[in-house]
Amino acid sequence: MASEPKPHSTLSGLALRLVQNQLISEQEATAATADAARRRQSLIAYLVEQKILDARRIAVVASSEFGIPLLDLRAIDLLNLPVNLVDERLLRKHRALPIHRRGNRLFIAVSDPTNDQALEEIRFNTGLATDPVIVEEDKLNSAIETAIEAQDTTMTELMDADLEKIEITPDAEDLRDDAEVNVDDAPIVRYVNKILVDAISAGASDIHFEPYEKFFRVRFRQDGILSEVASPPLNIAGRLVSRLKVMSRMNIAERRVPQDGRIKLKVSRTRDIDFRVNTLPTLYGEKVVLRILDSSSAQVGIEALGFEEEQRTAFLSAIHKPYGMVLVTGPTGSGKTVSLYTALNLLNKPEINISTVEDPVEIQVPGINQVNMNPKTGLTFASALRAFLRQDPDIVMVGEIRDLETAEIAVKAAQTGHLVLSTLHTNDAPQSLTRLANMGVAPFNLASSVLLIMAQRLARRLCARCKVPEDLPREVLRQEGFTDQDIEEGIVVYRPVGCEHCTKGYRGRVGVFQVMPITESIRQIILEGGDVNKLSAQASREGVFDLRQSGLRKVKQGVTSLEELNRVTKE
Repeated sequence: MASEPKPHSTLSGLALRLVQNQLISEQEATAATADAARRRQSLIAYLVEQKILDARRIAVVASSEFGIPLLDLRAIDLLNLPVNLVDERLLRKHRALPIHRRGNRLFIAVSDPTNDQALEEIRFNTGLATDPVIVEEDKLNSAIETAIEAQDTTMTELMDADLEKIEITPDAEDLRDDAEVNVDDAPIVRYVNKILVDAISAGASDIHFEPYEKFFRVRFRQDGILSEVASPPLNIAGRLVSRLKVMSRMNIAERRVPQDGRIKLKVSRTRDIDFRVNTLPTLYGEKVVLRILDSSSAQVGIEALGFEEEQRTAFLSAIHKPYGMVLVTGPTGSGKTVSLYTALNLLNKPEINISTVEDPVEIQVPGINQVNMNPKTGLTFASALRAFLRQDPDIVMVGEIRDLETAEIAVKAAQTGHLVLSTLHTNDAPQSLTRLANMGVAPFNLASSVLLIMAQRLARRLCARCKVPEDLPREVLRQEGFTDQDIEEGIVVYRPVGCEHCTKGYRGRVGVFQVMPITESIRQIILEGGDVNKLSAQASREGVFDLRQSGLRKVKQGVTSLEELNRVTKE
């Protein structure tokens, strides 16, 4: 029999009430509270997981202690809950389930009534007032998954669905009078929709529709590599292109100049996929390229990017500075946007004002003010950046620094108390400084504003199921850049094979980084007008790995192959 707590007890809230109700002893409650804190769990989750108390009894006590209604999840229809009102990430993070909306109030099922952060973040995410309802801990997790799955059609189901009826929703700002042309050709509609769905299912980043003199082909870019997936009859090429132009609200009568448009594909009640569409007149017709902008696939944690430990530490240190500039550089498709949004997700808090201007916005994040560049209306990177600075921002992200005007405004913002994140198109980190200097940015402004420059590439990951060791001569390893110490330690280099679980021996991609903090020594070289060679040499002396050295570390770890590293870091 549990005893009444002593007057000097340090317990409070739910733990105290559990002791008072003689469900557990004071000693058990104290130990459980401490252990749950160490595991970063709620007390309720700990007690149920460790089978110390029954979930139902805890829910009854919690309801009484906090004066919150108690609900049995078995009494509600999990297939028709308003879960689409809340970001799926928040539901899983806080283990909370929206069960009913009444006007501007949203009722949220939780097992832990002390989780005020969950209610606050959901309120911020939805703009609705939140009211908690207590439910049993052991039923909540499965209820959340069931409710989400009911709202989200899987890609397999979508493949079997009527592909002619997939909902296509264009951006309102891209509407044109001539776009109302109706291509009412069911086979063409179905074929185009199937190509789009196949591309999403395959994890492709781009779709290429390419006309030639004697054939027409469709290619997907997967993990950075293009591969042919279809070769439709040449006589339907014009209709395929017209269908794509109608979907993206382009002028189908104009075939002589490039056009840009967008398609929004609603694949389920909770998931939309955006496509950025571009046409280009070629010798044998218009080539159409669709860039797939899938926000859900682009938001990853800092651990998934592929940083080495010291690189991650330097990057996190820079983005948590109150002001200054962090630049990410690399070619198109090297993962710069994902890296920047990984940083923004870490910084995105209710007390921080974050604004971004991009061309276009690829990853939509609640809580961040995002602006699409639109040169036709005068909305450029520079004009948007000026507007941001009049709206009291803490953090500003500029999609790309392309000209002196944008560079000077970004530098000024970094010098006046704002953290500025942006990208450049250069080969490595030291070249970014000379590129900005060549644009016309004064060396003293660069030295006083830039905190860190990160160059990056994306290399394909070796498939863990089928990769095999590769026997290479010592001289070859030395020529590739491995040190004598590496060779003496007996490094194992792997090569791709290919199996049913991967694509030609690779599955997914990993970042290869050069992370260069701007130290006092590098600032001095900038002020002296030092060239790329001096900057590179100083960075190397300070322990900064260049892209090739970072890639070799990935090869040593068995993450990628030498062949792939040579593809992404060749001079």
